[in-house]
Amino acid sequence: MKRVVVTGMGIVSPVGCGIEYAWKNILAGNSGIRKIDLFDVSQFASQIAGVPVRGTGDGEFNPDAIIEPREQRKMDKNIIYGLVAADEAMRDAGLIDYDGDKERFGVSIGSGVGGLESIASIALDLDKNGPRFVSPFFVTKSIINMTAGYASIRYGLQGPNISVATACATGSHSIAEAAQFIKNGNADIMLCGGTEGAVTPVGLAGFAAMRALSTRNDEPQSASRPWDKSRDGFVLSEGAGMLVLEDYDHAVARGAKIYAEVAGYGLSADAYHITAPAPNGIGGARAMKIALQDAGVKPSDVDYINAHGTSTGLGDVGEMIAVCEMFGGGNTCMSSTKSMTGHLLGAAGAIEAIFSILAIRDNIVPPTINLEDPIDEVGDFDLVPNKPQKRNVDIVLSNSFGFGGTNASIVFKRVK
Repeated sequence: MKRVVVTGMGIVSPVGCGIEYAWKNILAGNSGIRKIDLFDVSQFASQIAGVPVRGTGDGEFNPDAIIEPREQRKMDKNIIYGLVAADEAMRDAGLIDYDGDKERFGVSIGSGVGGLESIASIALDLDKNGPRFVSPFFVTKSIINMTAGYASIRYGLQGPNISVATACATGSHSIAEAAQFIKNGNADIMLCGGTEGAVTPVGLAGFAAMRALSTRNDEPQSASRPWDKSRDGFVLSEGAGMLVLEDYDHAVARGAKIYAEVAGYGLSADAYHITAPAPNGIGGARAMKIALQDAGVKPSDVDYINAHGTSTGLGDVGEMIAVCEMFGGGNTCMSSTKSMTGHLLGAAGAIEAIFSILAIRDNIVPPTINLEDPIDEVGDFDLVPNKPQKRNVDIVLSNSFGFGGTNASIVFKRVK
């Protein structure tokens, strides 16, 4: 079976756009959570979110540099986020003008909720003005597979083209499924990841109605606090993370830069509840165990875990129990970069995969910020509180767990 490596990455996130800029902020422990100014939030219980900062400065979100404004009007913002991150990943991989076999170059890009902003906008137009005023671009702005579709058209990629929609596990599933296409010989290269644009009135109201969101509105940068006893829910965020995966031999032959290897993949279902995790995190534990087996590594081999770590009551406890049972007593540490980015839903796993890979590249583990009073289940497990740690990082496990009880774990390792 073929080996799969990462040769390009791109990111649009609340902590910055561009992998080096975002990574610098992550290692500095800088939060990207702010008071929402996209719409009036005065009647909302939760009034904070993580949104990419628009502008033309370093690390700011500037879609006009990538997509013509008149074309953007045909797209939902989740598509725009995805295409901007994809452009960086393709350039990073040296593939922006690829002239190889594009029938062997595919796309696997998903979203948790897709064009939520466009759906809500059109519903209001329909109610106010009637069906004659519905945009002909409504469907293509709204459906989840359109980021993959636009990306394949933009770069002429004619290989496998799929979109995964598994809630908060979407980004991880999209990457891992892309790796499977390469491992099985169906593609040489895959552009993959997740994108989300859910910071909208409908998105904010929906998650708030579930009592899932933090209401620490006066302290937005302290609101996302995984494993802290004072946590009160996750912070809704948006953006995109994209990776270029490649057959190892193909990458070596063209002299590509190689970040890491996608070594293992585990997926499972809780079969328990639509939003609450299975007791003691046993569903997520099963995904982790399968991923390690697939990678041929033991729990003691794992240097760092990038946790799902959303800052919710049940989710944090379940993952913590599962990790302590599987990895406790070893040299493994774990942190949640969601403490800085918030929860990007379908884009979360892809963005966290990027941070996991950069941890391998730089031999440094990002922190969990806002961790002041850890929950009892933590024990003496190292959650990298508030400051990054320099340490040897050869193998990383990245976790993503989604509504509906869907779980994904990916193992990345250094290529030696």
